[in-house]
Amino acid sequence: MPLLILLLGYANPAVFSIFLALVLFLSLIEFNRMGLGAEHRLEQWLAAIFGTAVIPILFYNNLELLFPLITGAMLIFSLLFLFRLPLITEVHHRLGWIILGLVYLPFLLGHLIPLRLLTDGRQWIFMTLLVIMSCDTCAYFVGSKIGKRKLYPAVSPNKSIEGGIGGLIGSVLAVMVAKFTFLPVLGFIDAVLIGLFLGGMGQLGDLFESLLKRACQVKDSGTIIPGHGGMLDRLDSLLFAFPVVYYIARYGYGG
Repeated sequence: MPLLILLLGYANPAVFSIFLALVLFLSLIEFNRMGLGAEHRLEQWLAAIFGTAVIPILFYNNLELLFPLITGAMLIFSLLFLFRLPLITEVHHRLGWIILGLVYLPFLLGHLIPLRLLTDGRQWIFMTLLVIMSCDTCAYFVGSKIGKRKLYPAVSPNKSIEGGIGGLIGSVLAVMVAKFTFLPVLGFIDAVLIGLFLGGMGQLGDLFESLLKRACQVKDSGTIIPGHGGMLDRLDSLLFAFPVVYYIARYGYGG
């Protein structure tokens, strides 16, 4: 996340898009390793290539290419699973996992490209990063101090309702900081509502990634960030937050 902040501050949209493509490629590799392990290596690499291709399509605004890209991916993966026959009773799980990755990561994270290209896109992205960091920090400290009631123990046993509320408060405070410093277009009520909504979406994104890790029976999505888990462990909340921010900025404030 610190590197993302630096790139926002100093890199032009093209360099930012190249960085995002690299992050997406590594995230797709990590996602498929988490669910498929050492199986289907060819399919895993092809999925990462197909998914990453969404970034230049969005950057150059060639949206008409998205339909043939996804159609081609679907046909290729269907034929690969048909003729490189794995354990037949696992085909629906394994093929479904690859297709899930092609929707979950490229299309959610891909919203960063049109968001960055908006007039105030850089400020909206800064605000999102500030909200998610504030939400995570406040949720952790409030939860560790006074958290008693479990939020969703089947998916994430360490999270508490009190921590979740603390995260929402932290999110609202973060949007207020953005409003009074670098995003004055926000009204007071708007800032409160956006903070609550983004804080909630960020926590849901975190829970969804925890659900996937539980399904795969892993503690972390990967090991690419020593001491902090994998790429998805850093992106989980942002994946649900960035699309929401794009539509708020694009249609609520005219881009």
